[in-house]
Amino acid sequence: METLRFQVVGEAFKKKPLDVKTTSERPYEYFGKKVFNREKMYKYLPKDVYEKMVDVIDNGARLDRTVADAVAAGMKQWATENGVTHYTHWFQPLTEGTAEKHDSFIEHDGKGGMVEEFSGKLLVQQEPDASSFPSGGIRSTFEARGYSAWDPTSPVFIIDDTLCIPTVFISYSGESLDYKAPLLKALHAVNVAATNVCKYFYPDVKKVTSNLGWEQEYFLVDEGLYSARPDLLLTGRTLMGHDSAKNQQMDDHYFGTIPDRVQAFMKDLEIQALELGIPCKTRHNEVAPNQFELAPIFEETNLAVDHNMLLMSLMKKIARKHGFRVLLHEKPFAGINGSGKHNNWSLSTDTGVLLHAPGKSAEENLRFATFIVETLMGVYRHNGLLKASIMSATNAHRLGANEAPPAIVSSFLGAQVSDLLDHIEKSDKEDLFSIDGKQGMKMDIPEIPELLIDNTDRNRTSPFAFTGNRFEFRAVGSESNCASAMIALNSAVAEALVNFKKRVDARIAEIKDDAKYAAGTGHTAKFHAIIDILREDISICKPIRFNGNGYSDEWVAEAKQRGLDVETSCPRIFERYLDAASINMFESLGVMTRKELEARNEVKWETYTKKIQIEARVMGDLSMNHIIPVATHYQSQLLKNVENMSAVFPVDKAEKLSARNMKIIEEIAERISAIEHGVEELVNARKIANKIENEHEKAIAYHDTVAPKMDTIRYQIDKLELIVDDALWPLPKYRELLFIR
Repeated sequence: METLRFQVVGEAFKKKPLDVKTTSERPYEYFGKKVFNREKMYKYLPKDVYEKMVDVIDNGARLDRTVADAVAAGMKQWATENGVTHYTHWFQPLTEGTAEKHDSFIEHDGKGGMVEEFSGKLLVQQEPDASSFPSGGIRSTFEARGYSAWDPTSPVFIIDDTLCIPTVFISYSGESLDYKAPLLKALHAVNVAATNVCKYFYPDVKKVTSNLGWEQEYFLVDEGLYSARPDLLLTGRTLMGHDSAKNQQMDDHYFGTIPDRVQAFMKDLEIQALELGIPCKTRHNEVAPNQFELAPIFEETNLAVDHNMLLMSLMKKIARKHGFRVLLHEKPFAGINGSGKHNNWSLSTDTGVLLHAPGKSAEENLRFATFIVETLMGVYRHNGLLKASIMSATNAHRLGANEAPPAIVSSFLGAQVSDLLDHIEKSDKEDLFSIDGKQGMKMDIPEIPELLIDNTDRNRTSPFAFTGNRFEFRAVGSESNCASAMIALNSAVAEALVNFKKRVDARIAEIKDDAKYAAGTGHTAKFHAIIDILREDISICKPIRFNGNGYSDEWVAEAKQRGLDVETSCPRIFERYLDAASINMFESLGVMTRKELEARNEVKWETYTKKIQIEARVMGDLSMNHIIPVATHYQSQLLKNVENMSAVFPVDKAEKLSARNMKIIEEIAERISAIEHGVEELVNARKIANKIENEHEKAIAYHDTVAPKMDTIRYQIDKLELIVDDALWPLPKYRELLFIR
């Protein structure tokens, strides 16, 4: 008997032709080919318009509407030369994806024909239907008006025949309905706050930029196998499936040779990504079978976020061309590594990276310590909010399992940076504190050159680890929009820096005429004031510093004792957005209002409920319409075998020969009964939860009463998978999903 599963597995085994996009050009020659970048602006815009655009992008100058027509004309000329016929405002609503509505350039010419036009008005704004996107109650169904507005700091690009214009998305009454608008506000806030603090050390600094380098992890599965798994198709993860005898325990996939078919996909993806200005740098096999990673060069955070959203869309499109499906769910397979999107974050000025290891002067060392400590202060004061910024129904499966950091935000600094902060806190001397840079390591192999060893190790269990010149926010999920984490982090750091400067300035005023800071100490009042405030903050934020094993039970207890947020319930974690401290921070920085925060939480709770609801419905359908009929059919075959034994052999011998089958028949019956009972309870729990009108309480009910019942059902199904005849099992198994190329 050949099931659909065997047909699709057979197809997956067949050698598939490699469909590879090729080019004779070197990457630097086609990089940005489909982007209206500065090179294109210089070519297609009048000189004065080009200079105004550069001022807008580099210095945050206000965009003059009179410039928009000239920019639109230049964009249209470049776009039409590249075969473009349509344009769209490309934005990031609260759906974790992107949105676009395509309009053609054509307009009536008044003479019965058509003409292609693209004005500044069309470039600057459009009017999507705001009531059709998640708004958390800001927009009702009858209140449809909303606006998308051009973000000139992120260059427009071409996808197929469409000119894509990155935009913010706001309601008719001005509230943000997307991720980009509050992100831009958070980046402005950290720029202002960090620039003001920078002037203590570098008076000429005019701008501080938040930088982001994301690492996108993902799984690839054969498209045929994917289509034969309704749970993957509808939820993005396998709701059932027993472990493969071999998965990642041999550690042979990580950094292994990339399979030819995957290499073809990666090459195609990189070429198209580079044409769109996405600076792809690294590709490799990840730890789990069929898991891979792509990472770019660091970029300014707003652009990096746009590029990541664009890349995820591109990956899905290109994968299908190669007979794959991309899985961006954080935990598509139980028992093996999930996928994250590590957000490497840093701050820089025109003079260098602010978190870079210190130099040889006291002021450089003090600058390093200041920005490290104030980053820690922001993370400590808002550790619950930062956890909420990366939490989701899907990422909750990943955190704390198989090398993912736990759902407790802490920061690993390494021994040397920790020692530096301890020295500043405890030393009575105002001497030049320092930290060693990279040290040489010579091996006992003469042919091997000296290695440069970093001044910090790495801790894979730390959600927020310092890694040399940046912090790595490892807890971000693979399918998340990076903007969520970056809004919270940049806002928290901005608030800490604002508070730091206020206290330092007050301290400078206090000690300027103090005799103990008279000439002879070798340092200014400013230096001493910064030291005093740093010492206070190092002591205050010490609970967030943890260099140990984040997976241990002892750490959970210790973290709670330190006052860190140890909540694990996703809906309850979202509550941190509405803490008084969170609302005060966002409002004081001008990033988001209380109304916007409340609306976003309504969206988060509703999204959580819907995702668990869909999973529960799929689980019930698969259980009753796929698993139980197959198990019952196999049980009937065994019963027929027992009956035939009784007809051929004497009673005693027949019973002996049929003993194993009878045991299996009994076990199948018990497990089927448990599954039926579990599905009934699951449906009833869902019905009760659905009657709750409050989205917050409904999400909690789904977390507490619905989701656990799916785990119980899965346990029984996974046991049946080991019992039922392999030829009958209807769903592709883990050994097939994870190892077929």
